[in-house]
Amino acid sequence: MAKSFKRGSSNMPISDINITPLVDVMLVLVIIFLITAPIMTHKIRIDLPQPNENVKPPENPPEPKKIVIKADGTLYMANRRMTEQQLLGQLRVIGQMPEKKQPEVQIQADDNVRYEYVAKVLSDAKNVNVKKVGFINTN
Repeated sequence: MAKSFKRGSSNMPISDINITPLVDVMLVLVIIFLITAPIMTHKIRIDLPQPNENVKPPENPPEPKKIVIKADGTLYMANRRMTEQQLLGQLRVIGQMPEKKQPEVQIQADDNVRYEYVAKVLSDAKNVNVKKVGFINTN
């Protein structure tokens, strides 16, 4: 072994950390960030709808209809338990109304409900032409 690589006169292993691989990795990361930084600052133009002052909100909007979906999939509307067919009939009545007179259908789903139950109610509402559907937070 060359004398310049020996440390002292003992034959003990060298316990210093070799930082060369760490510096190499850090330099590669800096280069990657320098290349990708301009890409991440690219602006996306979004045309949002602007409010129209000429349109007045309805003066007496209809009372919203609340649908509750429990964790086991049971359905409630106006605090009455309903089968899927009964709910579909109620949604069909709402869907036959003119859009301006339709009440909002508010869905309140339990935190542990399977998504398929919520998706089925949404699908039924869409299929019978219900236009105003919203969600209520259970908290």
